Amino acid sequence: MLISKPRRRAVAALASAAFGLALLTGCGDDVSCGLDQCTVSIARETNASVSVLGVEAKFVSADENTVTLDIGGEQIQLTKGQQAVDVGGLQVQLESVTADQIQIEVARP
Repeated sequence: MLISKPRRRAVAALASAAFGLALLTGCGDDVSCGLDQCTVSIARETNASVSVLGVEAKFVSADENTVTLDIGGEQIQLTKGQQAVDVGGLQVQLESVTADQIQIEVARP
């Protein structure tokens, strides 16, 4: 069976959209995802964690400019204004720190 060019394009577009949605698996209420990256909010409390792009990010500690996280079993420190850090196959950058939560950006390189 032959498929016309317009129909092949539609099938390719649907396959691409399905792949994009698969990348977003694990995005929950505390995670807002686009095609290339996710913005993640984590409560500033002991044992707070969130799953993003198949990796778990856990809050460890924070002060007003620096956050320590456990991402995929590896502890990292992030500082406001610092470039993204590569960890667990992802790039992670600190966006903000408040009294209640931290916000990070997570992207696939």
